[in-house]
Amino acid sequence: MQATMPAAAGQPVVDVGALIDRNPIGKRQWLILILCGICMVLDGFDVQSIGYVAPAILQDWGIDKAAMGPVFGAGLFGLLIGSLVLSVVADKIGRRPVLIGSTFFFAISMLVTPLASNVWELALIRFITGLGLGAIMPNAMALCGEYSPQRRRVFVMMMISAGFTIGAMLGGVLAAALIPAFGWESVFYVGGTIPLVIGVMMLLWLPESVQFQALQGVPDERILSVVRRMLPHEDIPQGARVARPAHKPSGVPVAKLFSDGRKAGTFTIWAFSILNMIGLYFLSNWLPTLARSSGLDLQQAVLLGTTLQAGGTVGTLLMGTLIDRYGFKPVLLGCFTVAALSVAAIGHLASAMTLLFVVVFLAGFAVIGGQPAINALAASYYPTELRTTGVGWSLGVGRIGSVIGPVVGGQLIALNWSQASLFHAVAVPSLAILAILLFGFQVTRSVQRDRDHVAH
Repeated sequence: MQATMPAAAGQPVVDVGALIDRNPIGKRQWLILILCGICMVLDGFDVQSIGYVAPAILQDWGIDKAAMGPVFGAGLFGLLIGSLVLSVVADKIGRRPVLIGSTFFFAISMLVTPLASNVWELALIRFITGLGLGAIMPNAMALCGEYSPQRRRVFVMMMISAGFTIGAMLGGVLAAALIPAFGWESVFYVGGTIPLVIGVMMLLWLPESVQFQALQGVPDERILSVVRRMLPHEDIPQGARVARPAHKPSGVPVAKLFSDGRKAGTFTIWAFSILNMIGLYFLSNWLPTLARSSGLDLQQAVLLGTTLQAGGTVGTLLMGTLIDRYGFKPVLLGCFTVAALSVAAIGHLASAMTLLFVVVFLAGFAVIGGQPAINALAASYYPTELRTTGVGWSLGVGRIGSVIGPVVGGQLIALNWSQASLFHAVAVPSLAILAILLFGFQVTRSVQRDRDHVAH
């Protein structure tokens, strides 16, 4: 952030963004990152929980697997609405209150889920749960990005995003252990209780973004008290002022995603997100059920879904480091090449158990690991005043794909498409992303120019 207001005589001006950029990540910043990371773990656990319990619900309620399509779609539609609406709210009132409020909201919704007695009640509860879950990722990423130095920001945001896939992976491990012993309902009881505890911890220890506070006109001393605790070795004198923009942002934040030359970049990021989420959520929701119908037992089917998420966790962590070193475009090109090839191969490997798990791991590495890279691209592309709106709308619009994938997948399953044909179709969005990267990559060039400027 640049100082744009002159200081009074003898009154120094502190650029809080520059202070964060020039310092290593300190203990209090790590506390913020850890709290947001745990919140992302719970987000991933709860979003993916329905995919893991679906085979048990089908068996318990005696219904056909295609009936779960509306349930998957309802939860993801709730995520879409939550991402779009609450990200804009967060850029108005702050990341902290929206993140904490959403955590309590989805925790209570998860605890209510086992009360559902039929598919339509379950779909309604999953929609309501999704409203809260939709606000978690954009706010956690924006808050962590604004407390991280520019040179490590992509890695930090990717690391935080890995919490989502770690949560989804742990969900599979816990579901495999809990369902046989305590029934599918126990997965939701666990998934609702822990966020209540984390919500209280965030109330106590999670500060608002100091850059956001500067934009909103929060008094200087309140902002600087947070900075002094976070960077105790910096000598910030009493009576210092905080550098602020010349004009407080006004107007509709969503409209600003298309102003100042951002239109092409915004549409490109949205296209990436929609296309990747088609494949991501088809795989996340339907893979355990399809594996079960192809002859795997319930525990093997759940563990196959866990392998998908494990690949996503490794992919997220590795790609963050690679992007910091090489930039977005080459990493994304390699990522979605692997995605297209591995997803297309899944439907041919039902009888080759070991190879099936290897290929599913690679698909998770590229498809699930690729989504946090797209989110980090959005967070890197937009300025502070638009960051949560930019990431939230990228995720929210992307959720259109997350609804299309499972719902259309359910219809194709009902039409008795072969597994080979299904997975060939799911590979097409990754091919489309590759085409956009090759012929419409202005957004990656823009982000790389900004990163090169900061580096020098």
